[in-house]
Amino acid sequence: MRAALVGIDFGQGDFAASVEELQLLARSAGAEPVTTITAKRSSPDAAYFVGSGKADEIGQAVLDHQIEIVIFNHALSPAQQRNLEKRLNVRVLDRTSLILDIFAQRAKSHEGKLQVELAQLQHLATRLIRGWTHLERQKGGIGLRGPGETQLETDRRLIGERVKALRARLDKLRKQHDTQRRARGRTQTFSVSLVGYTNAGKSTLFNAVTKAGVYVADQLFATLDTTSRRVYLGEEVGQVVVSDTVGFVRELPHQLVAAFRATLEETIHADLLLHVVDASSPVRMEQIEQVNMVLKEIGADHIPQILVWNKIDAAGLEPSVERDEYDKISRVFISARTGAGLDLLRAAIVEWAKAAPGARPPRPRYEGEPGEDDAGETHDQDLQDDDTLAPDDGAPGTTPTITHVGSH
Repeated sequence: MRAALVGIDFGQGDFAASVEELQLLARSAGAEPVTTITAKRSSPDAAYFVGSGKADEIGQAVLDHQIEIVIFNHALSPAQQRNLEKRLNVRVLDRTSLILDIFAQRAKSHEGKLQVELAQLQHLATRLIRGWTHLERQKGGIGLRGPGETQLETDRRLIGERVKALRARLDKLRKQHDTQRRARGRTQTFSVSLVGYTNAGKSTLFNAVTKAGVYVADQLFATLDTTSRRVYLGEEVGQVVVSDTVGFVRELPHQLVAAFRATLEETIHADLLLHVVDASSPVRMEQIEQVNMVLKEIGADHIPQILVWNKIDAAGLEPSVERDEYDKISRVFISARTGAGLDLLRAAIVEWAKAAPGARPPRPRYEGEPGEDDAGETHDQDLQDDDTLAPDDGAPGTTPTITHVGSH
């Protein structure tokens, strides 16, 4: 699908990096960016966001390049989106809708699909009138005249009922997760969550540490569903639970943060966060700030974290460790792709696990259990939330066993 990208510079942040990210988002959604239109404004236009003159310029680009969809790098109001579509005669998407579409394509687990659907419905509820202005009229026909709700009211009611059902099912999943966390708490298993900006290399690092085989691709939001594995890190700490979570992005839609709260709860309940940073990115400091903002929003900003500077092979750096003024490890420089510095990262996790409150010596390792060299092969378990944890209503499912201690 041929797309025109529109970005407006309001003088905030790195505008070039933001436009480049929009191009990556568009390609991740399956669009083909043909042209990019930019402008500078002090504030958005109430009717078209970009002003009538720039709207005409976009319209001409649509005709010249046979554009099928126009994607804005901003959140549009329902009225702005409706006005632009009438003026341009093509479909218009804002940044929120684009990210929601990518999430809908990538969600694989049962819970992930529920969360995406919930976010989509919440977003759609504010835009029902945009595409179907005729729905404001009451139904006509034999037996349908007289007082009664309009079609638009019916749609809103149906969406509200579906949202209520989705929230109930997600609450049920959340209770399952709480039960599994309590089981993990009784064994005092140290929990580590990977967080970071999308495409920073979290899944590559997760695979390198756990040998999990999680899908990895050089694209935004390659994986959405949280995966947890148990990894044996030596006799000093025994096994720890490592979780790979969804990547963050600037201006992450609020609906997604709210809908994915159940998935992100694995981050909230972690003992340590590995904040993965793309060391080769010129806007890495801004990305760190964006991730910390989302962590604060979900209530995970109080959890200790280690900054893991990944992709040092592309940045020309060497594997190393940095400590703060309290002699605690604060940064580890690694390359998940080449494996450089992974031994330093494992040592850092062990050091934090040993110093964790309530830490106790691990139980003895019995014959036949994996050692440090084969961590992740036998004892690692794929603890993804699939239909076995939460089948569709009425569908048979498998009850999770108590060994699934690392779910969300």
